[in-house]
Amino acid sequence: MISESASGILYMIPLPVADGVIDTLSPAVAAHTEHIRHYFVENVRTARRFLRRLHAALVIDDITFSLIDKHHGPDLALLRTWLAEGKQVGVMSEAGCPGIADPGSILVSEAHRVGARVVPLSGPSSLLLALMASGLNGQSFAFNGYLPVKEPARGKALKEYEDRSAKENQTQIFIETPYRNNHMLQDFIRHLRPATRLCIAMDVTGPCEEIATHTVADWKKLSVSLEKTPAVFLFLV
Repeated sequence: MISESASGILYMIPLPVADGVIDTLSPAVAAHTEHIRHYFVENVRTARRFLRRLHAALVIDDITFSLIDKHHGPDLALLRTWLAEGKQVGVMSEAGCPGIADPGSILVSEAHRVGARVVPLSGPSSLLLALMASGLNGQSFAFNGYLPVKEPARGKALKEYEDRSAKENQTQIFIETPYRNNHMLQDFIRHLRPATRLCIAMDVTGPCEEIATHTVADWKKLSVSLEKTPAVFLFLV
């Protein structure tokens, strides 16, 4: 057993992927958030609203929130202080599992460095749920985040990821800003091979969830206009 020097605990707290769909969370999320009073969050308003929904009687003003700054990252000195004082500390991202496609991993790394215990709680990950429903290779996959916005870097990156997919039989996973969903689809059609299988997973776990996998050639034949809702894009050669 690895010895622990900081007596506090860092809890990684998932939020629903689709707004308000809290039945995708494990009971442990409600159990722990009833007692945690110190949080690092991406958005204070989202965190407060989430906690109120889980615990109607919770006094939100008794809770301290530290914002994870998009440019400078989280306040690691504050984290060290809280953990050294033996506090239970929660981490929340905007949606889904903290530490996955967000800056929460920085907090986890620091917690390990000072010898604190880190506890991940169960909840939805749009990336894994999309992969599960895609029919693509779940044995080998890579999450690549966002593609370059502009050409020719965007097309070049897609070709490189497609070559890697072909060489390693590896599913490639991407996200995009929702208002650029249609551009994303057109770029896949323009740059990928006709036989490459492409999955688009929209509004995962939400009321308008749609998940479909077709070849790029078949996507080209379809009359598709994607909604401006969160989506995950996956492909496999």
